[in-house]
Amino acid sequence: MSSLRETYESLNLEPKPIRPHILAAATVVFGDDYYAGRRETINLSGFVQLNKWPMPGFEHRVDEKGHAELSLELISAPEVGIKGYSYELDDRIQVLSNPFLPNTGHVRQIVPGKNFPAEFYIRRFGILETSTLRLAHRNVIDILGVVDGIPPYKKPLTGPYLGSPRGDGPFDVVQAPNVVRGTTLPEAWYPANDENEPVGITPTVFFAASAGPCMSMLVDPSMIMQVSMEGSVTIEKDGRTETIDLAGDYRKAAGTEILLFGPEKHDQGAGVLAQMARVAMSGHSDLLGGRVMLRASWPRPSGGTLGEGTEESLSRVRYPSDLHIDGEFELVAPQATLYAANAVHVSGKLSDLEPTGTELSLVGADSALLTAGGEVKARLTGLKLVMRDAHVGETAAVNI
Repeated sequence: MSSLRETYESLNLEPKPIRPHILAAATVVFGDDYYAGRRETINLSGFVQLNKWPMPGFEHRVDEKGHAELSLELISAPEVGIKGYSYELDDRIQVLSNPFLPNTGHVRQIVPGKNFPAEFYIRRFGILETSTLRLAHRNVIDILGVVDGIPPYKKPLTGPYLGSPRGDGPFDVVQAPNVVRGTTLPEAWYPANDENEPVGITPTVFFAASAGPCMSMLVDPSMIMQVSMEGSVTIEKDGRTETIDLAGDYRKAAGTEILLFGPEKHDQGAGVLAQMARVAMSGHSDLLGGRVMLRASWPRPSGGTLGEGTEESLSRVRYPSDLHIDGEFELVAPQATLYAANAVHVSGKLSDLEPTGTELSLVGADSALLTAGGEVKARLTGLKLVMRDAHVGETAAVNI
């Protein structure tokens, strides 16, 4: 078939759902006043189900100008969704598709007769749950991006933006290819009734237009580790040193999520790549004035390697094996969020793919901790992370 007359039929897609792993973020403003509430960017992950053409009930069409398009739907089910941990709520949050409203969309050619790059679009109706809240929104959230394949997998260890901004916004967002984001924001979320309908006129939270504007990307890891962690971070501030004990439980969407990509999942030759996709570990700091939470940066991926770098697959890794991560960390505190000026290298040895007992420690250079405006407030001088209970598998555990 001529490349000038491509349609999506040339892809020979299978008539079955796509259930990929997803990395996402939302910048949430808490309270009923969008302009006065505190912002927090929450890293989320999990997996979703996309039903699509050529499954029954989904169309493939070509319009009068030659644009090919296929329809799809983001479906809701108890075992699919995305979750993360909120410092402000001190609780997990989970975002699901509203099963009572259609989350439909399309993949559409941007240039007639050329399948990619393509527009990816979903009309999103969501449900936000915590341990005590169930929220819904009134308006559709339009999710939009440019993709270069189906599934539109993001290249491992690459960031969501074209650049690395610092802070929780507001600022303009320039998303990378194969990253989609909400374009009809901000959006208010209200308490929901049993039919997932928003109730009343007083919102509980908002999704902001930046810095993580209801943003997501699909990844294709070989293995996913969701791990409870204990440990400590050492900081220096105003000539004083403090070691802060930290902990996070993966069952509450805290701790860490580590993704492993075998060489068949990336384009960097042999070896296994690793990404610390989410971190949420909480503790108390006297120097910073109260409860703090260590989190992974959303704009800057925390990437590294597992093994010797010569393995032809994840199954060829010999244990015990070195795990190296260049961690891009942030420290959320009562008065401000502090951002590490540079990556800090942490490493340890995995005895096998069950990571319980593995200790990761900071090796090498420390990092200044900056405000969003670049002012140095403290230094991160030490970090120790000990892995505890874990769920390890090819798919993430969403409802635990």
